[in-house]
Formats: sequence, C-alpha cells, structure tokens
Amino acid sequence: MTSPPRNLLLRRSISASVSLALAAFGTAAAVVLSSAPAAQAAGVPAPSPVAVPGRGATVPFKEQEAEYAATNGTLIGPNRLYGTLPSEASGRQAVTLDAVGEYVEFTLTAPANAMSFRYSLPDNAAGSGRDASIDVRVDGASPKAVPVTSKYGWYYGGYPFNNNPGDTNPHHFYDEARTMFGSTLAAGTKVRLQVSSTAASPSFTIDLADFEQVAAPIAKPSGALDVVAGFGADPTGAADSTAKIQAAVDAGRAQGKEVYIPQGTFQVRDHIVVDKVTLRGAGPWYSVLTGRDPSDRSKGVGVYGKYAGEGGSSNVTLKDFAIIGDIRERVDNDQVNAIGGALSNSTVDNVWMQHTKCGAWMDGPMDNFTIKNSRILDQTADGVNFHYGVTNSTVTNTFVRNTGDDGLAMWAENVANVKNKFTFNTVVLPILANNIVTYGGKDITISDNVMSDTITNGGGLHIANRYPGVNSGRGTAVSGTTTAARNTLIRTGNNDYNWQFGVGAIWFSGLNEPINATINISDTEILDSSYAAIHLIEGATNGLHFDNIRIDGAGTYALQVQAPGTATFTDVVATHIAQPNPIHNCVGSGFQITRGTGNSGWYADPPACTGTWPAPVWTNGGVPGGGSGPTDPTDPPTDPPAETGNLARGRNVTESGHADVYGASNAVDGNANTYWESTNHAFPQTITVDLGAAKAVKRLVLKLPPAAAWSTRTQTLSVSGSTDNGSFNSLKASAGYTFDPSSGNQATVTLPGTPSRYLRLTVTGNTGWPAAQLSELEAYTN
Repeated sequence: MTSPPRNLLLRRSISASVSLALAAFGTAAAVVLSSAPAAQAAGVPAPSPVAVPGRGATVPFKEQEAEYAATNGTLIGPNRLYGTLPSEASGRQAVTLDAVGEYVEFTLTAPANAMSFRYSLPDNAAGSGRDASIDVRVDGASPKAVPVTSKYGWYYGGYPFNNNPGDTNPHHFYDEARTMFGSTLAAGTKVRLQVSSTAASPSFTIDLADFEQVAAPIAKPSGALDVVAGFGADPTGAADSTAKIQAAVDAGRAQGKEVYIPQGTFQVRDHIVVDKVTLRGAGPWYSVLTGRDPSDRSKGVGVYGKYAGEGGSSNVTLKDFAIIGDIRERVDNDQVNAIGGALSNSTVDNVWMQHTKCGAWMDGPMDNFTIKNSRILDQTADGVNFHYGVTNSTVTNTFVRNTGDDGLAMWAENVANVKNKFTFNTVVLPILANNIVTYGGKDITISDNVMSDTITNGGGLHIANRYPGVNSGRGTAVSGTTTAARNTLIRTGNNDYNWQFGVGAIWFSGLNEPINATINISDTEILDSSYAAIHLIEGATNGLHFDNIRIDGAGTYALQVQAPGTATFTDVVATHIAQPNPIHNCVGSGFQITRGTGNSGWYADPPACTGTWPAPVWTNGGVPGGGSGPTDPTDPPTDPPAETGNLARGRNVTESGHADVYGASNAVDGNANTYWESTNHAFPQTITVDLGAAKAVKRLVLKLPPAAAWSTRTQTLSVSGSTDNGSFNSLKASAGYTFDPSSGNQATVTLPGTPSRYLRLTVTGNTGWPAAQLSELEAYTN
C-alpha cells in the first residue's frame, strides 16, 4: 500500500511527580491479601482496577499483586515519583528480587493453566536491553525457565524518546511475559517466580501476575481456508509467512470464505491487508503473528485495512489471535501498529496486541468499527486512537495496560469524529498522557470504564479542544453532548514537569478554542487522585454538568480552576481533600458554579488563589498521610494568601489573533517552550491577561523559548492596564525590548504599580518574525 498522509503522534513534554502513599476505598474492588507462609511483602493496601463491580472490562484472569504475595524479596514503594520503578507499578508498589533463591509466591484463588506476569529488568549499558530467564515453580517443584527481557522498555530523553541510557529521564520500565503450565492447576496451588541466576540480570522486579484458565484451541471452521495447509505458511516462525498469509486472505475474499490461522507462531514482516474477509485463529494463546523486517525497520507485523485514500476496507472480522510485534523504539511516522488503516463495518474481537507502536491507530474517514474483548499491552505509543473522521465506532470490554501514550484516544484532526464510544474498558498505567481522552468530537460517550495509575503529562479522563485540526471551523471541536457516566478513576492525574503543577483526574482544556457543548459527568467515583479531582485549564469550558460524583482523596484540591467556564454540581460529595480550601480558582467569577442539592466537601467562597502550588498529599485508607485527618474542607483560610509569585500564570488570557496552534494560553502556562504567536503580517497585535482582581503589578518578565534555534530579536511593545477590560490606561510607553538566547531570551518591563486587573501588551514590531511572539508573560508585584 502507499503511505497515508502523515499522522504524527503529537509531541508531549515529559513531567515528574512527587511520591507518598496510596489509598484504599470501600466501594472500589477490595484487594485480597494472600494468607502467605513465612515471608510476606506486606504492601500498603490499595484499590485494584480489576473487577470493579459493574465497570471496566470483564477479564478472563485473576490478578494478584506481588506486594501482597509471599516473598523473601524487597518491597518497593508506594511511590509516585516519576522515573522510579514503583511509580510505574500497578498500585505504585512492587517487589524486587536481586539474589539467587529470592522469589514471589502466589496462591491460586481459582483453577488456572496459564499465567502472564508484569516485571522489569534493568537496561544494559548500550540501551539495547538484556535477556534473561526466571523460574516458574509449581508447589516448589518442576521449575520452568521463562524468558524475560528489557529490550521493549527503558526509554530516555525528551519526546519522542530514545534508547540512550546516557540521556536523562529514564521511564517505561515494565514488560509482560506469558506462559502455559501444561495442565490445569487447582485453586490453592502455589506458583512461584524465583531467581535461579543473576548472571544475565542483577535484579528482577515483579509487579503482578494474572492467572487464567485458557480454553482449548478453537478448531478450524467448516469451509475455512487454512493459511498452513492451503497456502504453506510456516507455523514454526522460521520462515517469512507474510506473502502466504496475504495470499490466503486474498483468496478468502475472492471465495467468500473465512481464513483460519491454526496454532503456531508466524513470522510476518509487513502489513497483512484485509478487506471483506474474516481472519480468525485458534485463540490468542495459540495463534500468534509476530515479526519485523530485518532491514527496513519501518515495516513490521500488522493487520491493516486499506487506507481511506485507497478506498478503505469494510466488512472485516479479526478474531481469536495475537499480534505480538518487535517494536523497541518510538518513530511516529512508522506504520508499525498491530491494526491500522480504515476499517468500516468491521470488528476486532478477542485479539491480543503487544509490542507494537499502537494497538490500533485508525485513520478515517471510516464508520462503524468495533474493538471488543481484547487485550492491548506494552505499546510504545497509544493503545487505540480513532483519528481523522472515525464515526459510530466503539472500543468495549477491552483491557489496556502499559501504553507509551494515551490509553484510549479519539482525535478529530480536520475531519469530525461523531458518535464514538469507549465503554466497559479497563485502562491502566499509560506511561505518558491520559488513560482515556477525546480531542474534539461530537456526541461522544465514555462510560462504564475503570482508569487507574496515570504516570505523567495527563489525567484519567480528558475532554479537550486540543491538538491540530480540532476547531469549530472544521466542525471537529467538542460539540453536541459528551457523556461520561459510571466511570471509576483510581490514582489518576499527575504533575506536569513544565507547568510545575498537577493535572487533574478529570480535566478539560479549551486550548484551541473554548469548549461550548453539553458535557455530562455522572455516577462516577474519583479515588485517591494524585493532584486535583477536577481541573480546567487552557481556555474556557462551558456546559459542564456533574451529577452524583464521589471524590474520595485528592492530593491537592477537589477543583483546580485555571480557566473560565460554567458548571452545575448536584450530589457531588468530596472527602479527604488534602488542602483546607478545596477549590483553587484564580479566574474569579469567570468560572460560574451553579449548585444543586446534595453537595458537600468541595465548595468554598472565597476559593484559594495563592499564586503557588502546594505539594500533593497522597492518601492511605482515605486519610492524608502524616495526619489523623483533613481539615474540614468547607472552612476557608482565616487570612487571605499573600500575593506572591507569577500572578499571570494560569489566568484567562485573550488575544487579537494567533497563528496555527500557537494560542495565547501558551503565554501563561508556565512552560517556556510553548509560545503565543500572533496573526502574521498584521501589526499591531495584542495579548490581554485577566489577573482576576486588581493587582499592583510592578514588573513583567517576557520570555521566548530558550532554545538556541531562536535568533536574537527586538520586539516593540507598550503596556496598558484596566480595571474593567473596557477603558485602558498607559502603564508603559512603547519601546523596543531585545530577546537574546545567550542571556535567557527574556526581557523585563518595569511598571508603576498602578492597580489593574487586566494587563494588555500591544506589539507593533518584531525584527525576528512578522508577528508578536511570547512564550511567557509573567506579572509580579515586587
């Protein structure tokens, strides 16, 4: 196939978070501790994302966490500090084994004939990973050596990351291995992961194990074409079977017959292109497609529909097999996803996707596509992305863990996404970005899901007008009614490194333009959020409705309001909020709250507006660590906070215009690497920040990105102030200010301290570019 249009996975910055303990909540699924012999890890109880009643995916396995199992290893965590091993573990805890004879021992709670386990090995000095093995012992006997590796983990540096251990920011530590026992083990059987040698790896960190009773292989359907018997595909994986499986698929389409992949591991080095055909296997534990082109690393195993520009594919069923790739790096232009292209009126059912770039990156326009009953594990980028005009499509009853970017995403770039649904999914441990997100989209449903353990630069649930091509002019912005009902979020949200403050568990962004839609969030639990439970930023969000929400545990605030909007709250109950004032709101009346009945614990008047961000306090058992209980969150502070720090950061901001995605909110986001650029060739241009109240500002610090690629330039500008955003008075006459990368690429403007709520910069010239440019507009009273 010819390549599709460039579909880049968008650049995101790396962040860090700070660590402390985790939480357990009564209505979340209980964590069952093993009645273990001898040694015990004794991890901190934390709610599990698996088997939350009535929500999330119905999974075929029983999950056990290493931190509650019998062990003579070392418990690590709980810890949410980005870049540490426990921060990426389920529940933020794990067990490290670093000597021969050390083990983690699980006691089966149900019969099982197979297990998969999540683990981490250290990287090697070259960054190419190390291979080792660990013993699986059943009731102390018959060890089986299971291969383990670090070659699919350990990324470094900034986005889109690299495999150089000499760089900064190590992350994406864990991987998963699977094995079958050869017979069914009874409940009560003890299964041990034990170190037999440290020669190949100095340590083995065990996060969890999933025990499963795998059904017998599915026989070939009557009349189906067999890729081995009929077309000579090699089930041993020794020979390249790409062309032979493609020939079987083409014949299946031509003859109107199903195509069957029997038991075996098949080497596939490029896309199998499907259209109007059913491709099915003996089951994802038995029929495996794997492989990568040995010379052209941009080619690898994948099952793709034709691209939309080639007419797309339709009436395809992919069922009962695994796609386990060999992707060890992130190259956004490479089409090395498990499933891709355009697949209308098609279904993916019970497919295991692992070690590819994305599980499924779907480029529309396309309609009526479903992924169900599947597993998506250990991806370098998104789990699923409905991109570019995907409509009436669904991901349901699917388990997603350890993606390198958003777990489940919809991105309406230039062409509208309409009436898509993410329902009854469990999304755990996205290493970057969000558990579930919709960037734009009309009449979207995100309901009955479980989201847990966000790592960095995102939240649990995100609804946003962000990223290129998302705007009302193209009909791609958030519109109609977005429904998010009956979701459970556990330990979601995180600290953004560049913003230097937390991202909420549920957050909204109007970066490209304000959100003006109906957004209904209902019947939802937000548990042990790392920072705020609910968060608005980067432009207005209007039409929010929160109904029957339980917030139990928030590292900072119940509400973090950094952008204007409108919201109604009914039966919203918050407990165990770390800060004594549960709302941080520096946009004042710009955020309009309508309170219905049944609310408690989250409202304060006045809200906090400190100019600084508190360190998060993570909870254990619903009580913030370090104290016997929280201050009554309905009691505001006795004295108003002092005016400190940058008063413009996170404030509402308006502009005369902007180029491309370089909106004015970039100038108040605390990130010197993002910037506002005005409409080009159209001086004068203005940017106006609302400080929320009149402030005696005496100093502005204006910044451009510090990168040396920015040449020295002088911008001519003046500053004016207003108390009502109507009548502006001059605070600083027009003058030239030089920005030189060699000295920080910033300029300081002194002001007389005249109280002003609205500060406006008017730019009339720029020697480096035909537009106004600012990465940060900082305002100080000292």
